[in-house]
Amino acid sequence: MKNVAIIGGGIIGLSCAYYLQKEGHKVTIIDQATISSGASFVNAGYISPSHVIPLAAPGMVSDGLKMMFNPTSPFYLKPRLNLDLFKWAWYFNKNATAEHVIKSAPIIKELTVFSRDLYQEIKDTNIFDFQLERKGVLMSYQSSKFEKKEAYLAKIAKEQGLEVYPIDKKKLEEIEPEMEAEGAYHYLCDAHSTPDIFMKNFKEYLKKKGVQFRINEKVIDFEKSRKQVTKLITDKQGYDVDELIIASGAWSPLMAKKINFPLLIQAGKGYRINVYKPTGINFPAILTDKNVAVTPMDGFTRFGGTMEIAGINHKINPKRVEAIAEAGKAFYPNLNISLEEKKDTACGLRPVSPDGLPYIGRANNYSNVCVAAGHAMMGWSQGPATGKLISEIISDKKPSLNLNPFNLERFN
Repeated sequence: MKNVAIIGGGIIGLSCAYYLQKEGHKVTIIDQATISSGASFVNAGYISPSHVIPLAAPGMVSDGLKMMFNPTSPFYLKPRLNLDLFKWAWYFNKNATAEHVIKSAPIIKELTVFSRDLYQEIKDTNIFDFQLERKGVLMSYQSSKFEKKEAYLAKIAKEQGLEVYPIDKKKLEEIEPEMEAEGAYHYLCDAHSTPDIFMKNFKEYLKKKGVQFRINEKVIDFEKSRKQVTKLITDKQGYDVDELIIASGAWSPLMAKKINFPLLIQAGKGYRINVYKPTGINFPAILTDKNVAVTPMDGFTRFGGTMEIAGINHKINPKRVEAIAEAGKAFYPNLNISLEEKKDTACGLRPVSPDGLPYIGRANNYSNVCVAAGHAMMGWSQGPATGKLISEIISDKKPSLNLNPFNLERFN
């Protein structure tokens, strides 16, 4: 049995704790907040093998430059004098190639399918209650430009063995009468959930299983001996550790710097609007022309979007909120998002790596430090798989997947 400290109480941190406690380890989760908000609570709830294209893909750099000066654009990178941002942007540009997409698609698919199956395994054991539905996701479009784009992406998904079928306008009207679109691609391989409920019940379950939670504690330093971290020090106390896991999302590079380990991650802000009145929406959908996600969750419908690379901050831009609401109205003409619902908008910071792949594995310069971060928009989709892989590393078991693509040193 090892004494394991996990920095971060999001879906990645909780998933690591779940599989580690199953292996008999003593686990403590340390989080600077209350584990009640952030990216793991405000995401679209998708468990989506369909998303096999990494963020670093052809056209993203040129599209990003065009969008930078549009206050309502779905993507925004705030220019600033920051060496880490410069390095991140350089590697992002280097990876935004067709070759990278071809190489990464099967890796992303394998990790996400593995994670989806682990979600189902947790659901089947009935250890705690949460929504998990396999309705798939509709990639809906209103223009020929996005019809062509989605046809190309569907072709890549099919080549990866994923279930995806085209839906014409007439069929779409039958299955989703509230939607106004020219057609869609239906990814039956996907599932969805309600993150708020899952996180709350997951946390309570882990507490019952003996996982210790130390909330509102900020990690300020580490004690090291040779190639090991021996103690974690917060603003309240210290913890002796046999193993340390950095799973603190967008804050992971700040933790890694404290042990002189470079980690290229930028915070990508995403927004969500919850609509609690009935919407008549049946299926999760990506409104591709607007790059907005829609999810019918347990008791409400969530609209989410934007990727705002602007450092670690939680400022809400009203123009982006309005853009998400208008996108919803464009695809669902009967939708009415109230002023109060817009004012209740929340955001979360996604940890974005330069190549769209997460970091999963041990740090080379320490024998007892693992990193599980950098999942960008796929953290919810890939959480259980990441937790399982980290548990296998720490328990000295053969990993279920090849970890080479997730190597922590690949940009050093």
